[in-house]
Amino acid sequence: MKKDIHPTNYRLVAFKDMSNEEVFITKSCADTKDTLEIDGVEYPLIKMEISSSSHPFYTGKSKLVDTAGRIDKFRTKYAKKG
Repeated sequence: MKKDIHPTNYRLVAFKDMSNEEVFITKSCADTKDTLEIDGVEYPLIKMEISSSSHPFYTGKSKLVDTAGRIDKFRTKYAKKG
């Protein structure tokens, strides 16, 4: 096996789903400057837009999100000019 190919900063990291505020802790070597304190322990924090706790495939709930008027932008961009 090759030497020095594995990361050296493998540690416990808090991942926070920003859509539903759920937090879970797992090991990761991802870099981050943010931290989060949970039960008196400070963890590096990775913020996510979506996770298995909020994704419609895993939750079975369909949620329509129209950020910044995507539908309106599409209609104005591709409207027939006559």
